[in-house]
Amino acid sequence: MKYLIALCGALVLNAAANLMMKMGSNSVEQAGGFLKHGPAGALRMLFSTPVLLAGLICFGMNAFLYMYALQSRTLKISIAYPLMVGGGYAIIAVTAAFWPSLRERLTAGQWVGVALVLAGVILIALRTPVEVVS
Repeated sequence: MKYLIALCGALVLNAAANLMMKMGSNSVEQAGGFLKHGPAGALRMLFSTPVLLAGLICFGMNAFLYMYALQSRTLKISIAYPLMVGGGYAIIAVTAAFWPSLRERLTAGQWVGVALVLAGVILIALRTPVEVVS
């Protein structure tokens, strides 16, 4: 169970990191882009843009929790990875459609796709064995 909780935490952190990177990149683009002042300028921009830095930290925490979840004897990579990718896609698509600064418009077909991905994630999750910790 603790590995599934870690996997869910990793999934949320991964989605949050991607959303933060997008929001931060929008402001960076308005300032001329990452490489306007070369690699050193890109690093300065990264560390001076709080939402980008928070996204990078979320990626690091995601990696830690994901590696922790993968050490489970019963949670297979063939289950964990689709949950991460499919669940992350659904979270990002729905959030991007409703978050005021992103306001991405999804077509009816894209909403159907999100629903199908969610259905697939749910089917995979229902078939995932839970490791009992004594």
